[in-house]
Amino acid sequence: ITWLIPVIGHLGIADSRGVASDFQGPYTVGEDGRMAFGNPTRALKIDISQLPGGASTWDAAIKDANEVYRGRMHNLCCDNCHSHVANALNRLDITAYGISKFDMVKLAFLVFFRAPFLSLNGFLYQFFPFIIMLVIFLASTAILQL
Repeated sequence: ITWLIPVIGHLGIADSRGVASDFQGPYTVGEDGRMAFGNPTRALKIDISQLPGGASTWDAAIKDANEVYRGRMHNLCCDNCHSHVANALNRLDITAYGISKFDMVKLAFLVFFRAPFLSLNGFLYQFFPFIIMLVIFLASTAILQL
């Protein structure tokens, strides 16, 4: 999907030790740090130092969201990896990047516009296929116009 619409991509959330959890598909949550579609290409940091309970509260919210999503069917449009992360964040009394009530749309745009790439390879992985497809589409359109 990211190849067609770069603002949409897979999303996970890391615990206080940096181990990622992600909703990988129907009734499946990965919580061993191995994300469903490979290594992350971007990351946002959320300061949890002011969170009541700190790291243990953060980790508990992620664990609770993981348990909820182990019982859910994956739906690409309505209940997906973005919803899983939103569920974890909404369990916390936290405001990050001006958002206190998270949802899948806010998270998609937040990551797209605010999350730095972790490497040049991450940037290329996200945008190169889209650019190639766009060039092919534009070239095909131009040829058909002749």
